[in-house]
Amino acid sequence: MNDRVTTLLGGRRERLGQVVGRYLAPSRAPSAPPHVRRHLMEEATDLYWDELEWEHITHDAGGDKIERAFPGLLAFVRGLLLRESVPGGEGACPRPEVVEELLQFLATRVLDLDGLISAGEVDGDPEKVRFELDMTDRLLDLVLYHWLDLTPQETARAEAVRSVH
Repeated sequence: MNDRVTTLLGGRRERLGQVVGRYLAPSRAPSAPPHVRRHLMEEATDLYWDELEWEHITHDAGGDKIERAFPGLLAFVRGLLLRESVPGGEGACPRPEVVEELLQFLATRVLDLDGLISAGEVDGDPEKVRFELDMTDRLLDLVLYHWLDLTPQETARAEAVRSVH
């Protein structure tokens, strides 16, 4: 992972820890075999691209309803972090390392989009790039909340602080 991505994710995690008043460490689980991790990560990125494109077409969710813009990806993230299974079902097999890889992908995307805008190197529609940056930035925060296992109250506090900035 490059330094800028590490800095972005580390800074957000530290800020969230200050907001909620506790040290935030993601859960760890045994690592999945490489082919499983690769498959799950491909599924996650496919969901990101598909749902982002659908939002471009429909403009259904709007900027403040990120959960409506990326319902499949956020459900997939929750499934990757599931710790308990339904009674009578197979045991849960959480994959937080895949969510960590997804966070790295999203952080890289945020930095790339921001770099394009800052350098004035946007090909095509600058509004579309700004929209993608805003959506991906919000999605990054929501995935981070799930990965760090924030309670609903902690999430509300984090969102309140975020809306002030």
